[in-house]
Amino acid sequence: MDEFLIDKRLARQSFSRAAASYDEAAVLQREVARRMLERLQYVKHSPQTILDAGSGTGFGRTLLRSRYRSATIVELDFALPMLQASARAPMLTRLVDRLRGGHVHHLAGDVERLPLANNSVAMVWSNMTFQWCNDLDATFKEMRRVLQPGGLLLFSTFGPDTLKELRSAFGTVDGQTHVNRFIDMHDIGDALVRNGFGTPVMDVEHFTLTYADLKALMRDLKALGAHNVTQGRPRGLFGRATWQKLQTAYESFRKDAVLPATYEVVYGHAWKPERAELSSSGDQAVIRLDFPKRTRPSAQ
Repeated sequence: MDEFLIDKRLARQSFSRAAASYDEAAVLQREVARRMLERLQYVKHSPQTILDAGSGTGFGRTLLRSRYRSATIVELDFALPMLQASARAPMLTRLVDRLRGGHVHHLAGDVERLPLANNSVAMVWSNMTFQWCNDLDATFKEMRRVLQPGGLLLFSTFGPDTLKELRSAFGTVDGQTHVNRFIDMHDIGDALVRNGFGTPVMDVEHFTLTYADLKALMRDLKALGAHNVTQGRPRGLFGRATWQKLQTAYESFRKDAVLPATYEVVYGHAWKPERAELSSSGDQAVIRLDFPKRTRPSAQ
């Protein structure tokens, strides 16, 4: 058994329970979504049908609608309460959708097995979802399958430095798995090429959220639904001595009176080739694109 494999049943339950609290806690997720939208300024593409893969409570739809006014947007999530929260969007949001001629559909499903027809969407948008996939190759293969020729995949996900302080602190407690395994940017780019995407463009940013104490960080993770649902997770609750040891270890990272939580965010986009046949030359390259650095969000 791979200790880092995600238990999808538990992950679905966790996000289902977090649907009501997600928007309040998703500070970083919203900021990353905005930066994804900015990247579309450099891309010439006018999709009429967009799949928001891992749509959560629907923040991505609002951003996509601002750029693609009349596109049909398919929101897909594996946690039904997330989709239900999106469907209860404010009346103004629903009115704007109708006035602009765009339709919104909600679809329950897993990004590793998309319940969509071949060549059915012109763009796949996925913000902070791939870290919940067990098989990135299967995910990219599915996304390429549902994309139309010439279609665009745009995504963000977490890289290996994410929650490095928490991982280090847990390392002093026991040898079990407490934090997800996150895939390196270069390995993600290789997976894109391996699964038939053309000329992937990748870049990475680091964000630091700050907290008064460890309990505040753990509350945020719980509100997001980001529980430890790996196969190698501990099966019991922390005892008082274990929790104290964890707190002491994390305190070593305190700086300027706050505790940091690092997030490495990987961005990427790639195209499904216009022609069905794939190149077997193996000479495609992954391009790293460095965008200007900006002020990083912080949370107390």
